[in-house]
Amino acid sequence: MSNTNRPGSTNHPGSTNQPGNATAAAARERITGYRHRFDTRFEAYFDSLGKNLDTPQPSRFTPRCLDLLRDLSLRGGKRLRVALLYEAARLVTDEKPPGLEEAALSIELLQTHGLIHDDIIDDAPVRRGGPSTYYAYRREFPEGPQTALGLAVLAGDLAAFLSMRILLEADVPAELKQALLEVQLNAGAETVTGQIIDLERDFEALPSEELLHTVCEYKSTRYSILAPLRLGLIAAGEQPAGHDARLRRYATLAGISGQMRDDYLDLFGDEDTTGKSPGSDIRSGRRSYAVRAVLARAGAAERTVVESALGDPHCTAATIDRIRRIARDHGADEELSSAMRRYAEDAAAEASAWRPRWREEAVSFFEGLPLWNVQRMR
Repeated sequence: MSNTNRPGSTNHPGSTNQPGNATAAAARERITGYRHRFDTRFEAYFDSLGKNLDTPQPSRFTPRCLDLLRDLSLRGGKRLRVALLYEAARLVTDEKPPGLEEAALSIELLQTHGLIHDDIIDDAPVRRGGPSTYYAYRREFPEGPQTALGLAVLAGDLAAFLSMRILLEADVPAELKQALLEVQLNAGAETVTGQIIDLERDFEALPSEELLHTVCEYKSTRYSILAPLRLGLIAAGEQPAGHDARLRRYATLAGISGQMRDDYLDLFGDEDTTGKSPGSDIRSGRRSYAVRAVLARAGAAERTVVESALGDPHCTAATIDRIRRIARDHGADEELSSAMRRYAEDAAAEASAWRPRWREEAVSFFEGLPLWNVQRMR
């Protein structure tokens, strides 16, 4: 994973300067504060949803669907998107502008939608330390797999529509409402196309770095980083179009670094850290950054071991351990760890360049966030 292949890489001495530990610690503290406050608000939203959503009275399945949406939405999650949203507004003002709270709820409901559908596609039993929505339904309908599948799909769809409904009902001027909705609708559509190319990637024997970067951008970066940045700036009265290049550079670099971290932890982490069993990418046949790193360096016999395990839902823990040993023997783990850090440092350097334009405290948050994210390796 060479330095020259990094999209938006600054390639100057400043790009390797790490934000201080104090800056990363401050970012962590602010994220924790946002998570606690938002989780209380998110819980209140679900408390009111049963009263505000017109649902069929005789239905038993609809209340259960809402219960599962609530459970997954409130069960864990770092709320990084919420933190990005609020800090983007703080780039412009220290006030909390109208529409910000609704945008935060919308972002997290869109995330719930994505998690549910992702778990269906990956046939994943665990999410955030508990059963995925799909597997919760499979347990309730052991003799009706199509019913379980259909209900899980519909639960994900409902979360997406509720995400847009929140913005539509927000008590903000019509022009602001339209701008917020436009960002979220585009982010949702782009994420679906990202999921499509994510599946396409796994038909490549050895996907290129460029393809993995593209998958990361569409499936994750655009709705997890770029959309919250744009929403926060719009709510604060700043038009993001004039800053699009710098926002995209930051989002791209931070997004790749974060995805590499996730892929690293999926292979080299543990269930307490990730909330799911190690090797889920291998069992689902996902040719992630980590899997690509192993395949690119393994010998012919070792590649056969990896290829045989890819897409095997019954792949044993012993086989995953063997693939980990292959990766470590060839230094794939160290290379991936170094690459994610380099991307994080370039993202921090990009944020640092925002200082002449935006407020110092918020700029420091965006500077410290990428490196703090890759430090969370245990």
